[in-house]
Amino acid sequence: MLFEQLAKHAHAQADHIALLGQNSTLSYTELYAAVHAARTILLDFAGQATIALAVENSPTWVVLDLAAMANANPTVPLPAFFSAAQMQHAVQDAGVSVLITDNPAHYSNLFADFIQTSSHITIAGKTLTAYKLNIPSKTLPADTAKITYTSGTTGHPKGVCLSAQAMLQVANAIRIATQLNTLDQHLCVLPLATLLENVAGVYAALLAGATVHLLPSEQVGLMGSKLDVSLLHAALLQNQVTTAIFIPEMLQALVVACENGADKLPHLRFLAVGGASVSPQLLQRALKLGLPIFEGYGLSESASVVSLNTPQGNKIGSAGKPLPHVKVKISDKNEVFVKGANLLGYTGEQALTPAQDYIDTGDIGYLDEEGYLFINGRKKNVFITSFGRNVSPEWVERELKNSPHIAQAALFGEAKPWNVAVIVPRQPASNPVIQTTIDSINADLPDYARIGRYIIADAPFSAQNQQLTTNGKNRRDMILKNYQDKINALYLY
Repeated sequence: MLFEQLAKHAHAQADHIALLGQNSTLSYTELYAAVHAARTILLDFAGQATIALAVENSPTWVVLDLAAMANANPTVPLPAFFSAAQMQHAVQDAGVSVLITDNPAHYSNLFADFIQTSSHITIAGKTLTAYKLNIPSKTLPADTAKITYTSGTTGHPKGVCLSAQAMLQVANAIRIATQLNTLDQHLCVLPLATLLENVAGVYAALLAGATVHLLPSEQVGLMGSKLDVSLLHAALLQNQVTTAIFIPEMLQALVVACENGADKLPHLRFLAVGGASVSPQLLQRALKLGLPIFEGYGLSESASVVSLNTPQGNKIGSAGKPLPHVKVKISDKNEVFVKGANLLGYTGEQALTPAQDYIDTGDIGYLDEEGYLFINGRKKNVFITSFGRNVSPEWVERELKNSPHIAQAALFGEAKPWNVAVIVPRQPASNPVIQTTIDSINADLPDYARIGRYIIADAPFSAQNQQLTTNGKNRRDMILKNYQDKINALYLY
């Protein structure tokens, strides 16, 4: 579907820019030709092997990805923020036999025990190193096109096997819902190894014949676990970006920057935010600034986006209405189940059967009378206080992060009389300021959800220190492991 659409765009708008990178630009005609050339290279080099991609955001990443999809090579995108153990797990778990990278110094060391041969290949004008690995192949579900791993809540996450059909079904639904067209300029802010950016960003934009801007992470302000919002704002402004996808922390930083006088973004027309719950107050602040913000919800097992607010229907506080191909049902325990663009199965497990058509998302929520989906939090994250009250920590954390003084927060209180928050302040923020902020938030919370005490974090939560997932969600087990002693000490007096 996508490769055929590229051919149509190459014929109808031959010189229109498809991919715009730091050092290279490809029109739709050039993109179609580059994918054709890459298909030949991969066929000669990799055959039908499973390929790991460890390449920075660039036109080359997209060309490789599209060529592998057209050749029916399953791909495993490797996020740069994965730990060494997670990368090795993903490659072995998926049975990767070819790894392609633009950072050979790092990956030659990381996979030294597995490398059989190495060679150089040139894709879209960029020379890459390709390693053949001595790793046993794995039997994957039929039609597996991509295996996506998230940092999740375990050190060794499952590989979600997705078909091209499922991913493109989601991408096409996003194209229609957001009214993408040839005039749009989409900026990839998230790493392309993130399924959300890969599917809802790149695939959707290319189906529409739009232009995709692909800059190295540092140029859009992502520097390890830190965000330079001035660089992010500059990238949006200077490239006249019309669409982008954010996680909540990016939105928070952009809102604060705009409230402090940063230039307006006149070309921006659709800014999606997802990956974690967003405070309604933050969304209201964004809309007041003229930022066209739309919250959505999704999961890897559904090939990314499940529901999305749009200009035609935007209910603050909700995750929008399910996309047309998706069905949602809510159990009597408020558990959210979805059907549509389902995964084929997990690596190392039996492929799913058609009868298993509803996926347990692990989230709790509800559908309102108008069909908008509301997500209250992760079922497994709900804790019960010593007074027998159920608390969904995401709710309280969302309110804390809405403060201009708090960048990140994690709430704990299982079997305790009151709750403790681990807080990452926005600098500068003194303890009295943080306490005043907490007091204000507590005033609007029921007693069982209030923050009794707090701890200032030693460092920001990040994917690098394993305290955040790919999409910016708290990895609660790792945060708790790091601060358990300090939290326990607060209950001693």
